[in-house]
Amino acid sequence: MTEQQILYTNGAAYERTIGTWSQLAGEAFLDWLAPSPNLNWIDVGCGNGAFTELLVQRCAPRAITGIDPAEAQLAYGRSRPAGRVAQFQKGDAMSLPFADDSFDAAVMALVIFFVPDPARGVAEMVRVVKPGGIVTAYAWDMMNGGFPFNAMQVEMNDLGIPPTFPPNASASRTEAMRDLWSAAGLSSVETNEYTVHRMYDDFEDLWATSSLTASIAPKLGGMPPADVEVLKSRMRARCPSDASGRIACSAHVTAVKGQVPN
Repeated sequence: MTEQQILYTNGAAYERTIGTWSQLAGEAFLDWLAPSPNLNWIDVGCGNGAFTELLVQRCAPRAITGIDPAEAQLAYGRSRPAGRVAQFQKGDAMSLPFADDSFDAAVMALVIFFVPDPARGVAEMVRVVKPGGIVTAYAWDMMNGGFPFNAMQVEMNDLGIPPTFPPNASASRTEAMRDLWSAAGLSSVETNEYTVHRMYDDFEDLWATSSLTASIAPKLGGMPPADVEVLKSRMRARCPSDASGRIACSAHVTAVKGQVPN
């Protein structure tokens, strides 16, 4: 496993690759979480605002603040309809720029494995959430092939190109998330696992989308054209289409929630 920095600097590319998947996973996550309306949320590592938008659409929040280190992602978030409700600002998950007890709810959507020190990131969410508030997260099950573009990573690995993983991929395990939340002193800790599905119009749609993914694009760009064609042929064989040419793919999600003690 290769663990290194994965940079998301293009909000539009993120939307096509991870943003759409994030909202699919986020819909099921919110069904499980069932948060109350009129909460003041902080979305830690909000990226381009894909999940922030869902919070606006589904949860009738009183306010939302999205925090992310990438200005390009934040700019995309501000351009969303959610930008009329949400505030987006640059910030560090391990040092949130807010006073204690500032929010009713904190969420990390597809972020926990990117935080250099996951325990510190969880502790920061606990610090800024009021007693009785919720601290929650969902993530791709990276250690068990749950990443939406796992098929491409497997094929590249078979060709001698090891996949790039987030720096703390193991933090996405259900057990790891439960331990992080319990160690942070949260009560009523619960976990969940589920699978989400996405339909691509055809193979070219799947290939183009996979090729834009931040953890794949740099390595793909460094491959000789002949090797890219071999990879493309292997992917075509691995991902059969239905009668209309569409291709169904899936991803596996882990989730956790807990309450800040009163």
